[in-house]
Amino acid sequence: MEGRLFLIGVAMGFYTWKSRSLKKSGGLNTPLRRGLWHGLFCSLAASAAALVLSVSMEKHTRFVFVGPNAFATSELYPTIIAAVVGFIYGFFRGKAESENKRGYFLLEDSEWAETVFSAVLLAATIMYFVIQAFKIPSGSMENTLLIGDHLFVNKFVYGLRIPFTGERVFNFRGVKRGDIMVFAFPDQDPRDVHCGSVQYHRDFIKRVIGLPGDKIEVRAGQLILNGVPVKNEPYIHFADGEMRQPESVRAFDLSPKKYQELWQNHELDGILQDVQRDFFGPVVVPKNSYFMMGDNRDRSCDSRYWGPVSIKDVRGKAWFIYWPPSRMGVVH
Repeated sequence: MEGRLFLIGVAMGFYTWKSRSLKKSGGLNTPLRRGLWHGLFCSLAASAAALVLSVSMEKHTRFVFVGPNAFATSELYPTIIAAVVGFIYGFFRGKAESENKRGYFLLEDSEWAETVFSAVLLAATIMYFVIQAFKIPSGSMENTLLIGDHLFVNKFVYGLRIPFTGERVFNFRGVKRGDIMVFAFPDQDPRDVHCGSVQYHRDFIKRVIGLPGDKIEVRAGQLILNGVPVKNEPYIHFADGEMRQPESVRAFDLSPKKYQELWQNHELDGILQDVQRDFFGPVVVPKNSYFMMGDNRDRSCDSRYWGPVSIKDVRGKAWFIYWPPSRMGVVH
């Protein structure tokens, strides 16, 4: 979301700067030019509103490929349609009015663009570097976090992210085992299906189970960390109770090296057909990466299926539940 807000702010900032330049030079001295410029503002405003609304709906299921990038159809198509409709409306509205009225439109457009530029860039900066709201979309973290919980995510605790690089500076503290983190889905290929659907472009929330260099294994639902069964996990929940998968699912015709390679490249679940819930690994967590699992172990699409999470994909640490009031408090 913060990336879209940043682009909206830049577009409105450019419009404000260019409007002032055109007014000084007399470049908007005909009805046609004023209509075009008012149409451009209406197009920017409409497309920005459509983009924000479509992103909020989180319907990232189909994608359009433009060069090496992919855009969710739920974002792209409404944004384009809104931009076209907004431009047509603004053009004829600005062109048809009297000269005084057109001047009023242009002055109002510039003021709105400047206001949006300031507000949106401030919001994008806060969301990118400081704090961001997040809503729990699934039951994978039950009973720690429930569907519909609204919480704040601390974006700077692991360091400030350098835009467009994924690198971090000024680390206040490192990632610790047991932290609950929000992160971007680690597989960057929008064609890939994980846990039965496309997960690309989504934000996930899970608990850090493995740090770089840790050896992770699951046997009959029991987590094995560096060769030792982990007994102290008071937060975990097994929705299926004592019912575990049969040990026969371990009969994979894969060498340890191949298993590690497939897992690290986010390809393991495609080969194993999502059977690794109760019998998984062993794998070694790569450098600058983390092994993430949901507290609801039987209902969590996590690193057992789609691999490690790189530090560059980390958004921040889950911090405080602010809604509903009955669940308000610090996240542990």
